[in-house]
This record gives sequence, structure tokens and C-alpha cells, in this order.
Amino acid sequence: MFANTPVDILAFAGRDIFLKRDDSLHPAFSGNKARKFGYFLDHEFAGIDKVIGHGSPLANSLYSLSTLAKMKGWKCDFYVDHIASQVIKHPTGNYAAALANGANIIDLSELLAQKPAFTQSQREPHALLDPDVKSETSLQVRASRLSCQDYIGTQVLANEPTALFIPEGGRCAYAEYGVNILAQEIHLWVQANGVTDLTVFLPSGTGTTALFLNQYFIRQQTDIRVVTCAVVGGDDYLRLQFSMLNPETCEHPHIVNVGKKYHFGKLYPEFYAMWQRVCASGVQFELLYDPLGFIVLEDYLGRCHQGPVMYLHQGGLLGNDTMLPRYQRKFHGKLT
Repeated sequence: MFANTPVDILAFAGRDIFLKRDDSLHPAFSGNKARKFGYFLDHEFAGIDKVIGHGSPLANSLYSLSTLAKMKGWKCDFYVDHIASQVIKHPTGNYAAALANGANIIDLSELLAQKPAFTQSQREPHALLDPDVKSETSLQVRASRLSCQDYIGTQVLANEPTALFIPEGGRCAYAEYGVNILAQEIHLWVQANGVTDLTVFLPSGTGTTALFLNQYFIRQQTDIRVVTCAVVGGDDYLRLQFSMLNPETCEHPHIVNVGKKYHFGKLYPEFYAMWQRVCASGVQFELLYDPLGFIVLEDYLGRCHQGPVMYLHQGGLLGNDTMLPRYQRKFHGKLT
């Protein structure tokens, strides 16, 4: 369904690297989510009329899931832990675009506050509440401990026989289908251009794209390997995500870092500075994953890697409509 995306040259860290332009994959998708959701686009699902997902109200996956639903003629229910009042009053970016696509974005904290107390068997196992705690407090505690995925699994899916559930960020075995197509494109490009020992670099959230790319390259006996960095949760979290999709650690991507812990979604001046540097090339990058990706890549290239490198541009540019004003508010015009 998607065209083979081009490969450009990007001057970075004193050398030229290849840039796989998956940001141009489809105008209505946020890059890698189109790859992860490719299976659902290309196959028929008889009797399905709704897709259910969960995550952040500002996530690329929200917009992409709403786009998938719109293209398939399905409804879209998307559960979030909480929606900040600022987001509701001034919707922008992925949140606004998903609403325009007709997505039903459900605030779990608000939903639980309106529901009667669950029975003990319905509660999340580690969120058993003290019966002496006041009702309002109990609801707040329950909302903070019951995850969207747990709620969907225990309270929603049994009552939605015609709904398709896709885990947060598209982290599921079905994502292998679309990521394999991406891997095939890279492999064919390498063969056509006589490139050997290519390293494909990308920043990771759940690590789904990185895992299935590296798995494909190894199983097809290529000399291409994937290097990644953890943007969400740290290296141990990323290894756990890999193992949930493939327990064979020999097929996992190599994880690198710069020795400093960055908190996902927190604003750092060095992130903004790196974003400005790479965007000066004329190619626009997003502000949530790419800054740390390029910081880690620059360190990696300077320390230990001389061979050819391809950076995977995973799209997500719509999120800048939210991220850029956050930077501007936080640093009060100090950013240039």
C-alpha cells in the first residue's frame, strides 16, 4: 500500500550518513506507525467495526490509529490515563488531528471516577483498596494504579466482540509484517548501491521496529545490523520489550547510550539544540525521539564506529505542534 521511501544523504557529526525517509511514507500516518499498522491496512477483518488502543493523548500512535480506523471505516476508542486541561482547552498536534478523524479519546481517570466501585475480582491485582478509605480517595488511588491496558483487558474487550485491540505503540507480533517490508527495502537499497556492513540506527520507544528490523537482517543472513537507544524507560526496559516479542537475545539490536539518564517527555535544552542542528539540513525532525537519537548517534560515531550508517527517520512531525510550544513556554524565549 505504501511506496518505497527514498534514501537521502545527511551531513552529521563531520561525515555523511544515509537517511531513510520514512517520514514521507504516507501523508496521513506518523512514519513508523504506518509500518507497524501495515498488517491491519493490508488485510480484511470480517466483522470488525472498531479498533481499541491506549497510550498518551499526545502520542503519534493516537493519530495513526485514528487514521487506520478512518481508512478501514471503523470506529476508534483510545484510552488514556489522564488528559491535562490545557490539552482539552487548546487541542493541537496528534490529539487535535485524532479528534478530527473521529476518535473517541477516553480519560480513564474520569471514567473510573464516574463508575461504582469494582468488586475485588475486577480490581487490578496490586491495587486492592483499604475498605476504610473514603470513596473519592479510593477512586483516585484505583485510577492511579489501574493501567489502561488492564482496564481494557478486564472491563472492555469482553463487551466488544467486534473490536480489534492493538497494544500501545503497536507493540505486537502483527507489526513484524510492515517492518519486514521496511527491512526488505533497506536490503534491496544496500544491494543496489554496493554498501557493505551497514548499521541502521534509530531511537526506540517500545523497540518494536528496531527488534523486527534486526531480526529480519539476521535471519536473511545479511551484514546489516541495527543499533538503537532507549528513549522510554532505559536500557533494561528496552531489553524487556525485545524479549516479550522475541526471547532470542542473539537477534536483539545493540543498545547504546551516553551514560546519562534522560526522562521521557522532559524538556532538555540540549535536545532543542540538537533538533535545531539537524533541522538546519532542510529536513524536519520531531522533538520527542530524534534529539536523543542524534545525541546518542553522535557519541557512538565519535567513539567506535567508522562504517556506513543509515538513520531511520520515523516521522511523527505532527507532535511538534505540541512539543515546540512546550519548549517555548518552559525556557521563556531563551531558545533561539
